[in-house]
Order: sequence, then structure tokens, then C-alpha cells
Amino acid sequence: MTDILFTGGRVYAAGHIEEADVLVRGGRVKAVGPHGSLCGARCTIDCSGLVLSPGFVDVHVHFREPGFEYKETIATGSRAAARGGYTIVCTMPNLNPAPDCAESLQRQIDIIDRDSCIRIYPYATITKGQKGAGELADYDGIMSSCAARVAGFSDDGRGVQSSELMEEAMKAIAGTGKLMAAHCEVEKLLHGGCIHEGHYAERNGHVGISSESEWAEVARDIEMAARTGCPYHICHISTKESVALLREAKRRGLNVTGETGPHYLVLCEDDMREEGRFKMNPPLRSAEDRAALVEAVADGTIDIIATDHAPHSAEEKSRGLEGSAMGIVGLETAFPVLYTHLVLSGTITLERLIEVMAVNPRRRFGFDGGIAPGDRADICLLDLGARYNIDSNTFLSKGRSTPFDGMPVCGEVVMTFSEGIPVYVKK
Repeated sequence: MTDILFTGGRVYAAGHIEEADVLVRGGRVKAVGPHGSLCGARCTIDCSGLVLSPGFVDVHVHFREPGFEYKETIATGSRAAARGGYTIVCTMPNLNPAPDCAESLQRQIDIIDRDSCIRIYPYATITKGQKGAGELADYDGIMSSCAARVAGFSDDGRGVQSSELMEEAMKAIAGTGKLMAAHCEVEKLLHGGCIHEGHYAERNGHVGISSESEWAEVARDIEMAARTGCPYHICHISTKESVALLREAKRRGLNVTGETGPHYLVLCEDDMREEGRFKMNPPLRSAEDRAALVEAVADGTIDIIATDHAPHSAEEKSRGLEGSAMGIVGLETAFPVLYTHLVLSGTITLERLIEVMAVNPRRRFGFDGGIAPGDRADICLLDLGARYNIDSNTFLSKGRSTPFDGMPVCGEVVMTFSEGIPVYVKK
């Protein structure tokens, strides 16, 4: 590995952004010091006008391989992640075969080791076949052979409907040292809906998805987590009621965290159009819900922002709101969208944005990397002055469906390094 000196930029370190140089040696941060104080590197990168951030971590992505490679692959997904500044992602288990045992999980890991340009930690399933019902996955087998490679356990895409099965799962997962990342959705409350049960659905004749379908299961699971001691993480929070439940769980001192996505923080049902790129699960909620989510990110209630990057083919997203598959892509747009709408608006600081995109996910999931001496050199370089319009035609992901297409934004990732190796360089 080539030694690298990043010089002349501003660096996020210990919760603050300050002028500093960074020396990387052997894939790790060797030193951080004042401008001009470090030397001895074979390669120097002029970072004038740039901010050095720890590489972002997305704990909720869908890379579709194995089983659905026409939507995304480990190779294309990891390149898209690197372009977005991400150096670690956690892949959800709605795959074929589902990673519900050591053998199927190892198949996925082999592809990761062969094709990924960043670190990927897959989730194993909660249930066999990722059905949200039936039998539990082979936790013992998974932990005995793949423990170091597993992010946690999830059936994302399906909520576990049986309270008895969910409690059994939590008791078992509590003993693994991993956490459960739960997709909270009461299926009997969905009624075939495709968007939020609000004024847009009523005005346009769509069956709506109630907020209760999410928060009722969040409430159930928090109480189970309290009883079982299972580390519990709530995926893609979209409602004000779920925010209130998470806030109360933290007040009680429970081992519970939560994430939301950029689209829930920036958009709401008022922004909807009759296009597949506005269809995701959970759906865009009300303006009141959006405001509650933004407040929760600002005050620390919501710990992590994750994209729920969920690519589909162009045809699958071309059928309008009613017929399109649920899911949008987000890895290549997350930072500029959030920087533009949350930081430049004065809602949160850049430091807070880096916390929820890079620092907190590492802390919660036990990942290393950052910009302190001894850290694995996972770093992204940010040009905060860049101004442009999001263009989905330039994405490295196979997926192109985003509600942010054409949006004017500020802030751009210009370089990403994984263990000191450049994995993305803006052309």
C-alpha cells in the first residue's frame, strides 16, 4: 500500500471539523497534525477546499446478489456506494437463496470477497427463507462459521407477524452478541396500499398505508426488547408515532436505536407524483411526520441515516404508483441531498450529519475505521462548494429510480478511500 499525505484540507476529528493534515501508512491513519507538520509519504493529495470525513456507513442496502442480479450486483452496488462516500454497507437478506444458514451466507460472502471494492457485512435472516414466519434461521451455524462477517439479523421486507416467534427470535439473537434490525409492518393493516394513507391518496384514489401499520409493531418490539435484552434496531422509521416510541425507549435506557432515510427527511406526501420513483416502503408520509423525523435527527433520537438503497429494473419502476415495485436507490444521492436540505438550511451541523452517516453506525454495529491515529483509513473527501443537478443517468448503480432526479444540490464526494486505497475518484 502506498503512503498518502492528505494536506491542506479540513478534517472531521473527535466531533469537530478543523484544519489538519492526515498521514496514511499501511492502510491505517498514522498521524493527524497541523498543516505542514507531517511528511514522509510517497503520494501527496492536495485537499485545499475539501473536507475529509470518515467513510460513510450505510446499515441498510439491497444489493440483490445472489438471485436478482438484473437489479443490482455486489460489483455495481459497491461501486455506487464508493461514489457516494460509503466505505461500509450492510446488505439486506431478501436474496435467493436467503442467507438463513452458514452455507447460503458463505455463498454471498464469497461473491463479496471477489467483487466488492468496499467492506460489506451481510445480514442473516431472522426466519428460514426470510418469510417472517415459520421457523427461525440457523443462528448457531451462522455464528459458528460467519460471525465476524455478519452485521446482524433481519427479515427486512417483512415484519415478523407472530409475537411469539418474534420473542423467541429476540431471546436467541440476544445470545449471539449481534443485533436485530427489524422491518416493522403489521401486514393486516396494509389493505393492499401503495402510498401513505393521507390527503394525496384520498385525492388521487389510491389505497393508503396507515401509520399504525408501522408504529404498532415498533411498540410491540420495543417491549419485547426490554424483556429479552436483545439489542434492537428499528429500520426506516417514517412516522411521528415511531419517533415518540423510540424517544421513550431511550428515556428508559433500553438498548434500542433507529434509522430513517434521506427521502423521509426531505420529502413528504406533498411531493408525490404519479410515478414509480415515488413509491417505496414505508411510503412518504405527511409533512407532520417529516418534521418529527427531522427534529429526531437533530436532537439525537434517531441515531443513523440509512438509504434503504433498493434498486429495481427500469421496467419494474415504469408502471406508475399502483404497479411499480417498491423501492428507490439512494447511495449516490444521500450526502448532497442531506447536506443541501439539512446543513445548508441550518437544521443540523455538518458535524451532526457526519455523526449519523459515519460515526454512529460504526459505534452501533461495532465497525472500525475513521480518521484518528490507528484507525483503518476509510476516508471520503467532500467538496462542499460543488453545485449541480442530480442526474440518474450518471449513476453507477444499475438502479435509476430516485425521487431526487433533477434536484439542484450542493456538496459532492470527490474521492473515497477504503483502507487507504482509492475506490472512487471523480472524473
